[in-house]
Parts: sequence; structure tokens; C-alpha cells
Amino acid sequence: MYRIIRKERLAGDIYRFFIKAPLIAKKALPGQFVVVRIDEEGERIPLTISDSDAGKGLISLVAMRVGKTTCQLSMLKQGDSIIDLVGPLGRESKISEFGTVICVGGGVGTAPILPIAKALRKKGNIVKSIIGAKSKDSHILLEEIKEASDELIVCTDDGSEGFKGFVSMALLEYLKKEDRPDRVIAIGPVPMMKAVSDVTRPYKIKTIVSLNSIMVDATGMCGTCRVEVAKKTKFACVDGPDFDGHDVDFEMLASRQKMYKDEEAKAVKKYEKECNCKLEDHIL
Repeated sequence: MYRIIRKERLAGDIYRFFIKAPLIAKKALPGQFVVVRIDEEGERIPLTISDSDAGKGLISLVAMRVGKTTCQLSMLKQGDSIIDLVGPLGRESKISEFGTVICVGGGVGTAPILPIAKALRKKGNIVKSIIGAKSKDSHILLEEIKEASDELIVCTDDGSEGFKGFVSMALLEYLKKEDRPDRVIAIGPVPMMKAVSDVTRPYKIKTIVSLNSIMVDATGMCGTCRVEVAKKTKFACVDGPDFDGHDVDFEMLASRQKMYKDEEAKAVKKYEKECNCKLEDHIL
């Protein structure tokens, strides 16, 4: 059992959990993830480790309520426990002295960008972050990202704060005016990572994306998380989750993300019927 030491509501339906997991905290590296199972009957879902503290034995996870399991997770409180937490899994992000690195985070993708930005800056890189959300109230972890960056560009789809538009648009404007960065790292929704990769391709800037494909066992056995990179089949759980964005078949990835859409909808309806509620009622 893994105890929730602290819980925070970051914005809207997005929550951060600080969980006691000493062994995972001791080994966790930026870019890695864990697989969470809430209870005996729960499904297994992958969540990227947004931070870790080996001294305190804590890891932090950020999740948005989008379905049955994430809704159940959002209802857990400080002091509650999660039955299973497996990790750290996946290959860690490559942290080296690249020079200037632009970290691009969209929505909940800001959470996994944070430890990467911290590690890159600690390594001596100049870190410039471009963080986007639908609106000012939807942003998460901005102060922590700002502290981890040499420069921060804030974007909102509706223009309620900072640059009005998508992060890919802000990145393009930046590349037109500033010196070419040595690397771009983008984490967020599939369309956003594709757009960022399309922006950097003409500039020949190495661009790394973290693929959030569907996973089941997360050990390379089931093949559910397979993706196509450089026209070769890869498994996001053991070969990734980081890949060269210019080599990823984003159309295939987007298609595979919809594989269980009907089943997910049925699970939500079943859950609502069982608890005689609507998922939107569970806002803490």
C-alpha cells in the first residue's frame, strides 16, 4: 500500500498527489513513469513522475479527471492509500550539456516537463520554457517552471494570459527572432507534440517528444503501447517514452489512442450508474 501524504488541486480537474514510495523515489529519474492501480478491481494506468524526493521518500504524480479511474483517483484524500504503484518504468530522459534547450509543455504535459527542465538547468544548460493551457485558470505549476527556467513564455488558447495561441505558434515566433536552440523537448497532447515537431523540422532542431500511448502491462510483453518510429515498431513502455519527434508516426499514434474509446465511455456510464452520480459531481 502506498499512502498519499498530501493532495493539491492544481487547476480545474487537475490534481497533484505526493505519495510515500521510498524505493521508487530513490531510483526515479526525469522522464520515467509509474503504473498505478487504485484498488483490487481497478485498472492499471501509467502516470509520469512529476517530481521525486529521495530524502523524504516521496514521489509526486499529476492527473486530470478524464474517466472512471482518474475520477476515482481524484476522490482520494490525504491519508488514503493506493494498492499498487509499480516503477520507475521506461527509459529516463537524456540529460546532457546540450547548450540551449526549449522545453514545451501543454496542459498536463507541464508536469513531466518540470523535472526535465530542472535536471537540464542543473547540468548547465540554458533552459527556456514555453508552457500552454486553454486559459489562465487552466495553467499548472507555472511558478515551479519559472524557477527551473532561464526564460518562460506563457501561452493561452483564449489569450487570457501571455501569448494568445498554441505553444507551437509561440515556438515558431521565437525561432523566427532568436538564435537556434540546440534541442527542443515537447510533452503534451498528441496534436500538440506533432505541431511542435512540424515547426522544428525545417530548422533541423533535434526534437524529443514523450509518447503517452495506451499501456497495459508496461513491461513490453503485451504490445499495446506499440508505436511506429522511423518506420520501425517500438514499445513506448520499454523503448521510450522519449522518441525523436521527427521520426514518430503521429497519425498512427492518434488512431491507436482511440482504440478503447467506446469501452472507456461504457465504463464511465457503468460507474455513474453504480454510484448514482455524474463524474462532474466529484469536484473536490
